[in-house]
Amino acid sequence: MPVLPRALEIQGEIAAIRRDIHAHPELAYEENRTSDIVAAKLQEWGLEVTRGLGKTGLVGTLRKGNSLKSIGLRADMDALPMDETNDFAHRSQNAGRMHACGHDGHTAMLLGAAKMLSETREFEGAVHFIFQPAEEGGGGARAMIEDGLFEKFPCDAVFAIHNKPGVPLGHIVTRPGPLLAAADRWDIRITGKGGHAAHPHATLDPMVVGASIVMSLQTIVSRNIDPIDSTVVTVGFFKAGSAYNVIPGDVHIGGTTRTTTPQNRALAKRRIDEICQGAEKMYGVKIAVEHKPGYPPTVNNADRARFAIDVAAGVCGEGNVRDNARPSMGSEDFSYMLEKVPGAMVWLGNGGDKDAVSLHNSRYDFNDMAIPFGVSFFVRTVERFLGEQPSP
Repeated sequence: MPVLPRALEIQGEIAAIRRDIHAHPELAYEENRTSDIVAAKLQEWGLEVTRGLGKTGLVGTLRKGNSLKSIGLRADMDALPMDETNDFAHRSQNAGRMHACGHDGHTAMLLGAAKMLSETREFEGAVHFIFQPAEEGGGGARAMIEDGLFEKFPCDAVFAIHNKPGVPLGHIVTRPGPLLAAADRWDIRITGKGGHAAHPHATLDPMVVGASIVMSLQTIVSRNIDPIDSTVVTVGFFKAGSAYNVIPGDVHIGGTTRTTTPQNRALAKRRIDEICQGAEKMYGVKIAVEHKPGYPPTVNNADRARFAIDVAAGVCGEGNVRDNARPSMGSEDFSYMLEKVPGAMVWLGNGGDKDAVSLHNSRYDFNDMAIPFGVSFFVRTVERFLGEQPSP
């Protein structure tokens, strides 16, 4: 089946909701207005609404029949702390806040699916519409899980959509296994002995140590990681010194590591520690390493990913779906949900070519023409997964 006719009929209504949310962006754990809108719409359409999971998160539930089978559909609601430079009517009205990642579109599409499924109810079981806060660095998915998300709303599978600029409109792509990376931060602080630049022999120069560490960190990917795997180690800053003729007493280096498997995530962390321990002994300085774990890798369950692509082919057409998308080194906290429940995330084309305005760009805007495809995918996913059972 192609895009559902009803999804086209309600496109204007859902786009209006999307643009209203876009004009009033809210940051992590501050999505009060957005969650009020979502709750009001879900209640209007007859869903059970539970609020307060992960502070501003909420779940709308739609049930039919006595089947215990259930499915979760997830959308994120928060915006980014940045100024918008667009000049259209629905541009951000909140200074320093912008929906530059399309979460307004994700929320609107899930609302559209809730509206349609409340009308048709062509399934047997329970659908949990999960609207989460704080995806942009705040770990809102984890917060909802810690508040008992999957104990209160058990799910046999969980699915999510993220828009993808540069993928043609009407296309859906994904892959089994790792889709997005873990993103971890780390700090390396080197304490040496400063002094006059004319007398380096009387110092323990932390600058030389830091330079050596920066170069050694590059060997983690080039000599420790399988070349087929995707891993990135990036030094983001090197802070030291303030004068031309002074050797400083300390250096602060910071950066990120991005990995697509738990094994490589652990390996990269271990190698950072080992490199610093070796440098400490070699140069006679003190080195402290602090690791700041971010989101884990977003790993699609293989069976659920194949199921999602099969559903997508029915919505978009066989030629407009791919199951071999290249993993992104970005990160997503939907990963926490996938650690608890087998599921998959798919990327929905936002249109444009390789030069399309990217996510997290001050001129980005979600493409309202993508709404019928996302709504239809969610609806068909529910109808297929909770296939209506014949009456006894």
